[in-house]
Amino acid sequence: MQFTDVFIDRPVLACVISLMILVLGVRSIEYLELRQYPKTEDTLITIRTSYPGADSELVKGFITTPLQQAVAEANGIDFIKATSRPGLSMIEAFMKLNYDSGDAVAEIQAKVASQRNVLPKEANDPVIDVQTGSRLALMYLAFHSETMTPTEMTDYLLRVVQPQVQALEGVAKARMFGKKTYAMRIWLDPQRMVALDVTASDVRQALLKNNYLSGTGETKGTYVAIDLSATTDITSAAEFNDIVIREERGVIVRLSDVAEAELGAEDYESTAWYNGNTALFIGITPTPGANPLDVAELVRKELPKIREQMPGGMKVFVPYDASEFIRDSIDEVFGTRFESVIIVLLVILLSLGSVRAAIIPAVTLPLCLIGAAFLMMLMGFSINLLTLLAMVLAIGLVVDDAIVVSENVHRHIEDGHSPLTAAKMGARQLVLPIFAMTTTLIAVYAPIGFMGGLVGTLFTEFAFALASAVLISGVVALTLSPMLCSRLFQASSEGKFEKYVKTKFYFLGLKYKAALSRSLDYTSVLLFFGIAILVAIFFLYSLTKSELAPVEDQSIIYVMAQGPQTATVEYNANFAKEMISAFEEIPEYKESFIVLGFDSARHKVFGGFKMPPTSEREKFQWDVQGGLQRGLSNITGIQATTFPRPSLPSPGRGLPIQFVLTAPLDEQELDQIANEFIEDALLSGNFMFLRKSIEYNRPKTTINIDRNKAGLLGIDMDELGSDLSTLLGGNYVNWFKMEGRSYKVIPQVAREFRANEAMLDQYYIRTGGGDMVPLASIATFSKSVEPSERLQFQQLNAIVIEGVAAPNVAMGSAIEYLKSSSKRLLPEQVSYDYAGESRQYVQQSTALVTTFFVALIVIYLVLAAQFESWRDPFIILISVPMSIAGALVFMATDVASSNIYTQVGLITLIGLVAKNGILIVEFANRLKINEGLSRREAVEKAALIRLRPIIMTTAATIVAMIPLLFANGPGAVSRFHIGLVISTGLGIGTFFTLFMVPAFYLILSKEYWSSYTFFEPDNPTSGGR
Repeated sequence: MQFTDVFIDRPVLACVISLMILVLGVRSIEYLELRQYPKTEDTLITIRTSYPGADSELVKGFITTPLQQAVAEANGIDFIKATSRPGLSMIEAFMKLNYDSGDAVAEIQAKVASQRNVLPKEANDPVIDVQTGSRLALMYLAFHSETMTPTEMTDYLLRVVQPQVQALEGVAKARMFGKKTYAMRIWLDPQRMVALDVTASDVRQALLKNNYLSGTGETKGTYVAIDLSATTDITSAAEFNDIVIREERGVIVRLSDVAEAELGAEDYESTAWYNGNTALFIGITPTPGANPLDVAELVRKELPKIREQMPGGMKVFVPYDASEFIRDSIDEVFGTRFESVIIVLLVILLSLGSVRAAIIPAVTLPLCLIGAAFLMMLMGFSINLLTLLAMVLAIGLVVDDAIVVSENVHRHIEDGHSPLTAAKMGARQLVLPIFAMTTTLIAVYAPIGFMGGLVGTLFTEFAFALASAVLISGVVALTLSPMLCSRLFQASSEGKFEKYVKTKFYFLGLKYKAALSRSLDYTSVLLFFGIAILVAIFFLYSLTKSELAPVEDQSIIYVMAQGPQTATVEYNANFAKEMISAFEEIPEYKESFIVLGFDSARHKVFGGFKMPPTSEREKFQWDVQGGLQRGLSNITGIQATTFPRPSLPSPGRGLPIQFVLTAPLDEQELDQIANEFIEDALLSGNFMFLRKSIEYNRPKTTINIDRNKAGLLGIDMDELGSDLSTLLGGNYVNWFKMEGRSYKVIPQVAREFRANEAMLDQYYIRTGGGDMVPLASIATFSKSVEPSERLQFQQLNAIVIEGVAAPNVAMGSAIEYLKSSSKRLLPEQVSYDYAGESRQYVQQSTALVTTFFVALIVIYLVLAAQFESWRDPFIILISVPMSIAGALVFMATDVASSNIYTQVGLITLIGLVAKNGILIVEFANRLKINEGLSRREAVEKAALIRLRPIIMTTAATIVAMIPLLFANGPGAVSRFHIGLVISTGLGIGTFFTLFMVPAFYLILSKEYWSSYTFFEPDNPTSGGR
């Protein structure tokens, strides 16, 4: 007795096994996390060190260099990018994917702490920030008020709203953008200062000595202890104005005599807009393990409470919520999944012609999809866009085994056997084919599950989720399906429609038999054709456009703009208004946000153009982007470019293409090389927009001190430097408290007294003898230019060539052109690297191509072990190149690109096409053994018998792809790409399977099998071997 007979004879046992699978699956679904993509730990550690007033060269030499040398010694770093700007050092350490963020932060903190003693004492302490996961927040809240100043709004948000949002479950960080934190600004008047014989150092010392935070202590008697405090610190602008700077002959000079104390903002170099109005933003980032949909829902539920508490006139909006895209994407995939199930079941009904026969696949399908959730839970997976997509693909795969079983049992009933006997005979015959098909499909996806990098992390859950459904499908096909066949099928009870379907397949079989017989007379032609197709694959693949992932319509377009290096925030604000006007001319415009002074650079502008959901507009995102780019290009004062939101979790920020030139050269030499490189690249037509990240045109005025004159006057350099930094630097000297919070005290010359360098002549300093002399008496001014910022990549001087590919030019083509140009144009000492999305593409774009060949080898070895033959696996897989070529035809004609989705589709084709070959080869081998037929007779009969199940399983899989091909909405592009590859490749591959596999079987198979006796006889009454 075969083990399949046990389940036919014991139907309750078969039902119990299936019900256990169903119960465990349903229960597991409740415990699976819901997220957009599988969990990735993509960590960016940023070390910011501010030194207000310092030029970029000083920052680079004394802050950036020692810090990045120390940080570079840490483990787990992929690459380091360091930027030195006037007053700011920023080091970004991009960690390797899935490297433990806790270990990374601890080690880098220790490295930074070890260098604190070598940094300038006037520099502020380094601030370490950690971002894990997406660089973009999950959602943004915008706050606007007509009655409150930005500083008042900022203080309210810091005290009330930010802690309220931060306390929500799943929120890792609630970060404010465009904030104007309170600070006590001491606006110095140099003319009044010289008139009253006061220097900047005098003001600085007065602030330090008269605004002192004292820990007074307590009184303590025998039984009573009383806490003490002393009002040695200052808490209001009026008190600051009353500070005594100096006293001479009974005359008191107060701070109000030489300056004006004002409760202002800590920063005037940036601001944020929402729909053209000044606003503050709170970006909400979820914790790595949190469900983004749940987090967004909690925030939205909290909004009514926030609105109730807000002061009058303040409003809150949600300008961006990524959970909407995630939710819509998941809903779309669920809808696609439901549509695929209905279409597949309808095709099965039409193919079998019997409702009873169609019931079996109809029961199997939900059982396998739900049961797979149990295995997903055991492996720690989640419900995300990729695992849901895997379930859509599984619809066409898991019904195959049930179709094959139903058709085989039905065929035996037509031969005159009873349903019970036919079920046992059919199940016995299909043990090896089902086992082989199941293991083949699992073997296809196994290499994906062991890949590294981003693609491996994303598609491991996809691969094993699909393999789980296929595994359960094999179990159900050998336990439940034969039992249902024995109970549901009836002998001699064919209806009219069933007879009609049977007749059509009969005549189709006759035509196929005749065509196959003729083709087998010309096996040499088929052999030559197969070789030609194999060669054509390489040609077709070279014509396909390559990208990491297709651009999805996420209803938002980003805008990156920059003005001249001398531009102020007010300058950019004027042209940002023109950007708003350009936005409003687009019919699809819904709302927008703009950040002036983005990324701590006052000449940079970053914005977002938000559109309604795809269901509420006619134009696609990429069509809108073209019109928006044309509108922004007409703005003359700034250089603006548009680009889409990355489709995958991205390592970095900025424009999609980032080609990094590094060399042991100075910035000016690199700038000249980059200019020639960009000029050549733009002439190629591959780029819509291309620029340098650094411009060597930032004006700089150097104050040249005559040390001889200074020495004669008794002026020390430390005192002179202290005076200048206090007058112009904008650094804080100490802190003051207000309503339970501490804020900075920042002395600086008022803006009207530092409009240009000519005004510096009238700044006075004190000599060693106590006299006041103008700065011009000991200094001259020289003008020069310097880079807008000093960039280092992997500790080498660098410049980034960044931009956007031209329409209809894939990222892969653009990057390949840059690589080829680098060989022609770059000197030997200049090397190149990548950042951002480009780095992702270069590191990951070929990973699945390698995995494709690994999967092919694994399947071959698995089949060789199962068939105990080196030839049969080759015969089974011979039609794989035809199916790949069929899919590549559509990719080469720009219907789809070569990306991670199409490459996964090509890998899937290996297993799907191999399943058809297994049915033919296994049955032909059986016929040779059991009936003693020749190779040609056996393969012709096997192909004819397996024609109907092959057509039915192929049709079921192809029609399951139809909803993917006609998908719209979020995530539709990636679904279309994978659906196109599988449907076209499988259709073409199946056609060639029906002719090429028999032909190569005739050429390569052994005539007789004497040593291989794995197969069981068809007689169900036999005890087997």
